[in-house]
Amino acid sequence: MIRTLAASTLLLLGTALIATSAVGLIRLPDVYHRMNSVAKAASLGVSCVLLGVLLLIPGWRTAVVVLAAVGLQLFTAPIGGYALARAAYRAGAPLAPITRYDELGGRTGEGGDESARDPV
Repeated sequence: MIRTLAASTLLLLGTALIATSAVGLIRLPDVYHRMNSVAKAASLGVSCVLLGVLLLIPGWRTAVVVLAAVGLQLFTAPIGGYALARAAYRAGAPLAPITRYDELGGRTGEGGDESARDPV
């Protein structure tokens, strides 16, 4: 009974996080905000859903598969989101009008004029 309740709570929480990520993907103003929404909320949502499944279907095999999937999800989703946002920046995707300043300021780490870089 308690295990089913905990699993249901994790499944609902994960589903809510994934839904929040989907709403952020639609409503946020630019690609950088969208990447952040998807990388954070969706990876935590999938992890919660998988942990809920582990509580519903206990066993060694399920535990190994779920823990491997959660570990890979938490490791790869933020890196993928970062890589996509970096590619969008290099491709010249515009910033939202509410953005106050661009911290990179055109410096993307590519070769070329090293004097243009910040010395710090």
